Amino acid sequence: MSDINTLIAQIKQEAEQTEFPIDVPVYQEADLPPTQPILYAGNLKSQLCIFGRDLGRDEVFARQPLYGAAGTLVRQGFYFAIHRQHTTDKKLLATVGDRLLLTNTVPYKPPENKAYSQKVKKRFRPFIERFLVLHWTGHQIITLGTEAFTWFTPYDKENIESFWTRGDRYEARIEINLTTMDENGRKHEKLITLLPLPHPSPLNVKYYSKFPQMLQQRIAQLEF
Repeated sequence: MSDINTLIAQIKQEAEQTEFPIDVPVYQEADLPPTQPILYAGNLKSQLCIFGRDLGRDEVFARQPLYGAAGTLVRQGFYFAIHRQHTTDKKLLATVGDRLLLTNTVPYKPPENKAYSQKVKKRFRPFIERFLVLHWTGHQIITLGTEAFTWFTPYDKENIESFWTRGDRYEARIEINLTTMDENGRKHEKLITLLPLPHPSPLNVKYYSKFPQMLQQRIAQLEF
């Protein structure tokens, strides 16, 4: 199996093959090549992955996923769960990365923060699959928002779609077999537990104020 840096290089190579929407001005402002993927932050040996949609401006500048307003809420929630105290200190919040893996459906920033099309997600899916199955050792994934949860639909379409209609979807969990092919064409699979939450964006009026409590309820269900 290739190492993580090889995987990142392969993603970059794929991005350079054919154009797709990238917020180029933000990358230029951040002095980062637009085709350079920002794949993950945190610990590949952690038990838990936080799975978001895609990058925002703050994430490009920080060179890591889930660093902006929504990501800060997530990091603050885990910091509180670990230390039983609140903080806004970015350096302290960064320490939760020892216990978490942070990643997205696509490792790039879309223009105007619009969700990437299914075509783009499908294009980069093989790399995200390999990342989660072959490079990350954990088995629990908290998804943030509809786009992140439904990314897993191809692996168990009927059950994923049925689960998403449940009124208790933000308290319940579902197991799926996440599959991937390695560079030699060998199939690999991993049993994953998905624990969805709404996206913690300030624009998500319905859930934004409730998110911290919902996150604490999820954390209480985990070992991380």
